[in-house]
Amino acid sequence: MTDFSILDLSPIVEGSDAAQSFRNSLSLAQHGEKLGYRRYWLAEHHGMPGIASAATAVLLSHVGAGTSTIRIGAGGVMLPNHSPLVIAEQFGTLESLYPGRIDLGLGRAPGSDQRTARALRRNLESDADQFPQDVIELMDFMSKNPQQAVRAVPGAGLEVPVWILGSSTFGAQLAAHLGLPYAFASHFAPQQMMQAIQIYRETFKPSAQLAKPYVMLGFNVFAADTDAEAEFRATSWQQAFVNLRSGRPGRLPPPVEGYRQKVGPAENTLLDSVLSCSAVGSPDTVRAGLEAFIERTGADELMITSQVFDHASRLRSYELLARIRDSLRA
Repeated sequence: MTDFSILDLSPIVEGSDAAQSFRNSLSLAQHGEKLGYRRYWLAEHHGMPGIASAATAVLLSHVGAGTSTIRIGAGGVMLPNHSPLVIAEQFGTLESLYPGRIDLGLGRAPGSDQRTARALRRNLESDADQFPQDVIELMDFMSKNPQQAVRAVPGAGLEVPVWILGSSTFGAQLAAHLGLPYAFASHFAPQQMMQAIQIYRETFKPSAQLAKPYVMLGFNVFAADTDAEAEFRATSWQQAFVNLRSGRPGRLPPPVEGYRQKVGPAENTLLDSVLSCSAVGSPDTVRAGLEAFIERTGADELMITSQVFDHASRLRSYELLARIRDSLRA
C-alpha cells in the first residue's frame, strides 16, 4: 500500500506576501492531518521570490505547534549550506518539541544560485562533494553514542530519522550505502528516476534505521472537479516552472487560459518532461495517472506537491486526492 504525503514550498503568490504564505502552510498541514496524509514536508530554497520556506526549521516549528499527529519534516535541508552541528541542534530542538513526529531529509544541492550560495556560506569551502561525510557527521551528532567530542544539545541521542534526497543516481547510491530511505525529486527532475530507483534497490544495505529499501517519489497533482478546471489551475505552476528555468524566477502567477498554446516548442518540451510525473484532471483522470505511476515505479510513498494559486483550490486538490487514495486502498 502506497502512502501519500504533502510537499509544501510555501508559495508566495502574486499580490501576496510571505506572512500569508505561512498562514496558508499551516492551513495546508492541518488540512492534511485531518485527511490522513502521513507527512508534511517543507523544502529549503533561498533567494526565490516565490518560495517562503528558506528558514525551514523555523517554519516547521510553527507548523508543529498547530498540528498534533502528522509527521513534519524537511524535504529537504540543503546540507552544504550548513554546519552538521547546527542542523543537529535545530532538528534536535524540533524533536524535543514534537517527539516522534520529525523527519530530516538531506540534499546536496544549494537550493539557490551560486551567488546566493556564497552569501549563505560566506565562502564556498563547504563543498557539495563533502556531502556524504557531512551526512555521517550529522547522524553521529544525533546518535545515542556520538563519537565526536562536541555534543549537539539538544540532538544527541534523539536519532531523528534521516532521509537522502536526490535528483540523480548519486543520492541513490549514498542512501543505499548508508541504509537510509530515499526520496527522489521526480516532481521536477524525472529524467533519472527509474535508473536511480533500480540502483538504490539493488545496492541497498540494511541499517539500524531501515531493514529494507524504502522509496519515496515526488509527484505533482492538480485535482479538481473537472479536467478543464484542473488544467486551468495547473497553469500557475507551469508558468512558474518555465520562468524559473528561463532565469526569471518570480512569485506564483495566477492561472491563465490556454497557456500551453501561448508558449513555444522549447517551453512545451520542458513541460512535457516534468509532467511525466504529474496527474492533472478530475478524480477519475488523476486516479488513472496515479495507478499507472505506482505500477511503473513500485513507490512505497508519494510526496505530493500541488502549486495552485488559489489556496482554497489547493486545499480542494488535496481533499480530492485523499478520496482517490482511499479508493485505491479499498
